[in-house]
Amino acid sequence: MTFSTGSTDSTRSSASTGSSGSPDFSVLVPYGWDDAWAAEFAPYAAEGLLPGRVVRVDRGQCDVQTAAGPLRADTAFVTPHDPLRVVCTGDWVAVEPGGNPRYVRTCLPRRTAFVRFTSSKRSEGQILAANVDHAVVAVSLAAELDLGRVERFLALAWESGAQPLVVLTKADLVPDAVTRAHLVQDVETSAPGVPVLPVSSVDGDGLDVLAAVTAGGTSVLLGQSGAGKSTLANALLGEEVMDVQATRDVDGKGRHTTTTRNLLLLPGGGVLIDTPGLRGVGLWDAQTGVGQTFAEIEELARDCRFHDCAHESEPGCAVQAALDAGDLPPRRLDSYRKLLRENQRIVAKTDARLRAEIRKDWKRKGAEGRAAMEAKRGRLR
Repeated sequence: MTFSTGSTDSTRSSASTGSSGSPDFSVLVPYGWDDAWAAEFAPYAAEGLLPGRVVRVDRGQCDVQTAAGPLRADTAFVTPHDPLRVVCTGDWVAVEPGGNPRYVRTCLPRRTAFVRFTSSKRSEGQILAANVDHAVVAVSLAAELDLGRVERFLALAWESGAQPLVVLTKADLVPDAVTRAHLVQDVETSAPGVPVLPVSSVDGDGLDVLAAVTAGGTSVLLGQSGAGKSTLANALLGEEVMDVQATRDVDGKGRHTTTTRNLLLLPGGGVLIDTPGLRGVGLWDAQTGVGQTFAEIEELARDCRFHDCAHESEPGCAVQAALDAGDLPPRRLDSYRKLLRENQRIVAKTDARLRAEIRKDWKRKGAEGRAAMEAKRGRLR
């Protein structure tokens, strides 16, 4: 998709204006515009600004689909110190109707936001996509399944407010139906309440179901490099829009094909945000998302004798009972604990009160340990 710079008013498309010469907001409907967004934008419409959806961000500028056509705008006026408030692909914004350069004046409040923890030393979050309805997690069947990584993606997806969907790509590489069914079942066990769909971009299996899902709103496509996201995006778009590179036969991994986040119109309705492959998927304040990803453990925990049960050796622990009975896989509980600990560490870096509570808890446990040791020594004397 090519965007004009929008340096003069003459660059506006005449097809995007109504009979009165004012912008025709209906051209934004395919991009997700609705009455609720119109109500949010009303104060800015009174100022003569244009509504638009950000389809790509690049070094302080963004490509925006507006009611007056596509244009490029500068984000200097809306570049805050908070990295979670920067302009992002999927945002709805208010843009100046003219000028050289044009400027984005404000972002409308987001309905949902997919955020991860960055690998930088600054301990901050990074927003990957905004105003998303479906988070499509692409997992390649060409490589060994990493269920822990799937759970990590799902925790972030649930936390974003979007509905997750796991797509098992390259299903044609697992021709045996029984083996494929077992793989699907393994992922379903790790994704309670989440649809799991095997898909092949080669023979088209599952694409009709996926297209029906993505036709209903905005979908973001997530996954590691080599997961087949670009191939999947091309299959949904019906044309070769995204570049595709071969994966290594040794481990099924690939290089980054997509280097920016792009919002694309789908021919069957809806829009798709394709993202670069994610090597690191750190949690960012995702306790609710972790709870939804491990819904069966959270449900079991309600029946524990103690409300603050750690599910280790406490009497009356319903989680340990399920573990002993074979109803809960040990790997699930280990993964649950790991993600909760990680999320707590991340939140503690930005929450002084939580840091104090953690230190207090460590001191309490240390005192209890020392007391138990002293009691044991006393009995041995």
